[in-house]
Amino acid sequence: MLKSTQKLLILHNIRSVHNTGALFRTADALGIDMIYLIGETATPFDRFGRARSDFAKTALGSELTMPWKYYKTIAPVLTKLKKEGYTIYAIEQSPDSIDYKKAKPARLSACILGSETRGIPNAVLKKMDHILEIPMRGMKASLNASVAGGIVLYRLFDR
Repeated sequence: MLKSTQKLLILHNIRSVHNTGALFRTADALGIDMIYLIGETATPFDRFGRARSDFAKTALGSELTMPWKYYKTIAPVLTKLKKEGYTIYAIEQSPDSIDYKKAKPARLSACILGSETRGIPNAVLKKMDHILEIPMRGMKASLNASVAGGIVLYRLFDR
């Protein structure tokens, strides 16, 4: 049975095992219902099915309790979620982005983070309902993926 609200996290080509592990902990802390791991994103297990100690180092046990699914490509995930009525938010710098503080969570919400170096591809961004950006006030133009995810996910889902 579906809960009255559903919160999902999509990690698209996150290269760093440590970022992915940290985002598992954040998802667990927020009560996120499912994490979708896409493409290059590391899973809690290596290709031989063994638990990854580098993943566990930052996930701190959340890799054992957080539900997750792996997909090679993002298209089937987005198609499925759109069909089920999810509002999908991207965390990305874009000409079409809005300040993350203005976002309102939907009853069925999914939030996507992309590659640390390439971001979320434009073809994927075009399928988003909202693109959320964290205003940068210093000299640096971006934050670490797990830090950016933590900031936006707490704002969006901790209500």
